[in-house]
Amino acid sequence: MLIPCPHCGLRDLAEFTYVGDATRNRPILDAPEGDWADYLYLRTNPMGRHAEHWQHTAGCRSVLTVRRDTVTHEIFGATMAGTQA
Repeated sequence: MLIPCPHCGLRDLAEFTYVGDATRNRPILDAPEGDWADYLYLRTNPMGRHAEHWQHTAGCRSVLTVRRDTVTHEIFGATMAGTQA
């Protein structure tokens, strides 16, 4: 699988580390304990197109938001994390 790094171009998956689901929102600091427990321990297993965070650990070290199909592993693009696609 090749991931398109905005800085380095197409790179092999081996250069990246999966960071997590890019669609999850962290609770506010003083959120109820149950909200934090859900955030930390409950995960979904999405099928189809999904946004994920990956870090280019063997390259520029940037954190990217990668749009990937979780069934076919097709990559639809990547942007710097925190920027609009």
